[in-house]
Amino acid sequence: MSKKRRVFDIDMPMDEAAAPAESTARRGPMATAITENAESLRDRQNLEAQIRAENDALAHEHVRLKQAGLIVDLIPLDAVKTTKLMRDRVKHEDFDLKDLITSIRDIGLSNPIRVEESADGYELIQGFRRLSAYKALLEETGDAELWGMIPAGMVPRGETLQTLYRRMVDENLIRKDISFAEMAALAIDYASDPIMAGMDPEKAVAELYESAGYQKRSYIRAFIKIVEPLRFDLQFMNEIPRSLGVALAGRIDVESGIVAAIKADLKVLDNRSIREELDVLRRYAGQAIYDDVGRVVEPAKPALRKPGAAAATKAKTTFEIARPRGKARCVAGAGRLEIKFDRDFSSIDRRKLEGAVRSLLDQID
Repeated sequence: MSKKRRVFDIDMPMDEAAAPAESTARRGPMATAITENAESLRDRQNLEAQIRAENDALAHEHVRLKQAGLIVDLIPLDAVKTTKLMRDRVKHEDFDLKDLITSIRDIGLSNPIRVEESADGYELIQGFRRLSAYKALLEETGDAELWGMIPAGMVPRGETLQTLYRRMVDENLIRKDISFAEMAALAIDYASDPIMAGMDPEKAVAELYESAGYQKRSYIRAFIKIVEPLRFDLQFMNEIPRSLGVALAGRIDVESGIVAAIKADLKVLDNRSIREELDVLRRYAGQAIYDDVGRVVEPAKPALRKPGAAAATKAKTTFEIARPRGKARCVAGAGRLEIKFDRDFSSIDRRKLEGAVRSLLDQID
């Protein structure tokens, strides 16, 4: 009988160095390349996303600065057009332009003009006198490198015509030398723009000079009565003082034939001075005329009207009638009925036109 051998399990400490390493899966070259490529792709995508975000932010900032007119560039003088916005088309000497030319020549242009990009260049929005000064300096010096390019703020395309006119008007309002005649001429031009569809100049004053006070707007409306019929007969329209303009407008309101008489008197004054032209207007405005030393040459003349005539003339009714061809604006006052419509009534057969007017008068009676 054999003896059973007893086996004892003894836990012996093992040497750490001799301990078997944990099993790790070895990656092949292809797997490593794929992993590295994926990580590189993620990094590139993150970088591209950051670049797009920065570009978007810069684009928004560019638009904001452009809308504020803060994007400025040098543009050629001959690329700037002045046709989109109507301006005072009467040719007269700008006495203050010489001072502006001297200032720009000495210290440069401190306030860039403002333009709107167009298909063939730029349309001027603000800065007609600054542009004129640069053109004068270029003509005077012939230095195209110095005066052939002008700093310009870029106005974004797509703004309404009314907004562009308001920009030009608001800039003009801060000028100390702007005359009521200039402001009236601008309102007339704005109203006559084809896009405005026959707007009344008085309504144009309310839109363009909204930021001006009520009294100032009333003066501009008074000057419209002078500028509209006499604009191209006057050589020194912008020299008419406010008091003379308001007085003359009042006379034009109540005395028939006064505009034709003024035209006739101005026609014979070919080489007139400012004073000679204003004396003609003073005569018809009923104001006194003085000589160089302040003596009265002609006393003031009273208006040729019956009592109460002025009040009756000023009362009027206005309304608009929608037509297939557009709106017809009607103005009814004492002794007159006006119909303003975008149509050449002279092209209508006289007998047909006469019959229509007769029918209208019969219905009113």
